[in-house]
Amino acid sequence: MSKIGSPAQPAPGLFRQTPPAIFPPILGLFGLGLAWRRAAEVFGAPTDLAEIILGAVSLLFVFCVLAYLAKLVRDGGVFLRDLKILPGRSGLSGASAAALLFAATLIPYGDTVAKVVLLLGLVAHSAVAFAVVYVLAPAPLPQRRITPVWHLTFVGFIVAPLAAIPLGAEQMSELIMFVTMPLAATIWIGHLVVSWRSGVPAPLRPALSIHLAPLCLFGIVGSMLGYTVLAQVFGWLAVILIAILTLRVRYLTQSGFSPFWGAFTFPVAAFANLMLILSPDNGLFRILGAVSLVAASIIVPIIAYRIMKLWSTGKLAVITNAARI
Repeated sequence: MSKIGSPAQPAPGLFRQTPPAIFPPILGLFGLGLAWRRAAEVFGAPTDLAEIILGAVSLLFVFCVLAYLAKLVRDGGVFLRDLKILPGRSGLSGASAAALLFAATLIPYGDTVAKVVLLLGLVAHSAVAFAVVYVLAPAPLPQRRITPVWHLTFVGFIVAPLAAIPLGAEQMSELIMFVTMPLAATIWIGHLVVSWRSGVPAPLRPALSIHLAPLCLFGIVGSMLGYTVLAQVFGWLAVILIAILTLRVRYLTQSGFSPFWGAFTFPVAAFANLMLILSPDNGLFRILGAVSLVAASIIVPIIAYRIMKLWSTGKLAVITNAARI
């Protein structure tokens, strides 16, 4: 197999090597659409804009899911083979998390469908998390080191309350939040230790931005559940971290564009959502909400377009070592 960043040639056969790396930018696009839906409440932005974005992303997500299932139904073992590599773990975790945002997208159009999608998303994300443990447990130590992608896999359940709370499942949402918070703290600390000891290779540095996503989601879910002080704390922590990431953007992007840039999309969108939901109680958050929404509206679609373009040419699968049937 070729290494990430090596010259790529298109893989033969339709959907025989669908790369999981198509899903993280879709997660970011869902977050962007939900941010615009929230901006309609905060700034009076046109509601149609948010629904157009979310409708288009929903169609793209369904198409990508079908494209991956077309590979999976031919060979069920391809699922575990994809999970053995970092882009595969990131992509499949992003796919199941995107399903949870898809559920949040569908709420205005019918609670029943949204509940079904939410349940399927939770089952899928649980399956991915258990499968990752199964794959990593016997793997050599270097493959089992903590990475920011662990947030997406093991803390990604925190996305579910965005749909669950409006659907009335507040107790479940509280449980998810207070279970995933210590998991996130463990990953933050663990990866800090690993990075301090061995550094972060340039091609993997974009994934460092994933550390921002749990902060934002804890703040969003905390606010939705009425934990105002907790939400404010996570809001300020997110502001500090995104400031650090912005100042270190040249460090993060030193190796140039790669499919790992998909990791930038959903944290940026999550930050915009957090600032917007906290904006009624804080003028600075309101300003940051507007600025981050504009920034996300530029950054997320550009990255998503470039990754999808790589997929359309057949290069993305080979660059990310996606399993082939």
